[in-house]
Amino acid sequence: MSISERKKEIRRRRKRRENYADMKLKLAKTKADPAKREKLAAKLRKLSPGADELIRSWGLE
Repeated sequence: MSISERKKEIRRRRKRRENYADMKLKLAKTKADPAKREKLAAKLRKLSPGADELIRSWGLE
């Protein structure tokens, strides 16, 4: 039997939250390097439809 749609959605959200945490750690390590910050912002835009809010709050713009 396949997994329900609700369980899939919860799994996606949890994975996305883990990815956000990893990206935030990488951001803390690369505060001075603008090229890496741009790359991180691009990855964040691919990951989430609400990425623009995160980019503003994390100070990537």
